[in-house]
Amino acid sequence: TISDPLTAWSTFYANSLAALRSPDRAVEPGAAPESSLAAFAPVHERALAEVRGRTVLDVGSCFGFLPLRLAQEGLDVVATDHTPGTMGLLGAVARRRGETVRPVVADARALPAADRSVDTVTAVHLLEHLPARDTAAVLDEALRVARRRVVVAVPYEDVPEPVYGHLRTFDAADLRALGERAGRPFTVSDDHGGWLVIDL
Repeated sequence: TISDPLTAWSTFYANSLAALRSPDRAVEPGAAPESSLAAFAPVHERALAEVRGRTVLDVGSCFGFLPLRLAQEGLDVVATDHTPGTMGLLGAVARRRGETVRPVVADARALPAADRSVDTVTAVHLLEHLPARDTAAVLDEALRVARRRVVVAVPYEDVPEPVYGHLRTFDAADLRALGERAGRPFTVSDDHGGWLVIDL
């Protein structure tokens, strides 16, 4: 038992990040692979591969595993989420780990960042958590803040998975429609879900 809460959380983060780097060890005995961190390991690897430049703003960071992973690769990362508790926790854990992630409490529809202020904006497994009416505003903000690239990833589901807080589903046609709406060069691909990559 760990009595200090920050030490306990830091251990949780260390174990989770290790599992994301070694997905074959991340599946708990008897657990379905899609319900474990193993399902996110290839998503994080793909997100890392899609980043252009050195500065990244991650939208909808939640606990911040992806921002920490990006920072471990030497990137300058701002993590954003609307939940003050998770951003506070991420900041405390990042400081303890010596990582350079900067957590910011933010509304994805109104990011507190200047126009074209970061190289890449990532929104990985965010849009499915939002009402459809917010999708355009979130994408517009990402496009406003990014200098080089916007990377969006969504799971493909037949119905929204309520246990994960999903409100809607996406398919490749939905992602193409978002790319066309952006009016910039884009690609849509399938890789452990759907990916929309918009180049600026």
